[in-house]
Amino acid sequence: MEIDLRGSTPPADQIREQIGGLIAAGRMGAGEKLPSVRQLARDLGVAPGTVAKAYRALETDGHVEARAGGSTRVSAKISTTSRPVLDAARRLSDISASEGVSLDETIRLLRGVWTD
Repeated sequence: MEIDLRGSTPPADQIREQIGGLIAAGRMGAGEKLPSVRQLARDLGVAPGTVAKAYRALETDGHVEARAGGSTRVSAKISTTSRPVLDAARRLSDISASEGVSLDETIRLLRGVWTD
């Protein structure tokens, strides 16, 4: 996991998006324990409050559950993303990276073409 402290997306949002993506992609499974707030903050070079904010947002989104004793785990109630959507996301990631398009720019472009 990497955080761009100079990017346009706040660090807490980057953490939320990256962990949420790992869960949606099935790379983090139900019941899996997330790093402690302090450990992840140390690893990423951000304030513990930034990680705590991201974890609270993930909990609000239903992706994780805070448990007694301070541990945070991937929710057992999460639904996984369908294979075609996951494959398309991986292709977009690969193409963007090979073309030198940043994550922020790729997200901006995706939001621009998104239809409800």
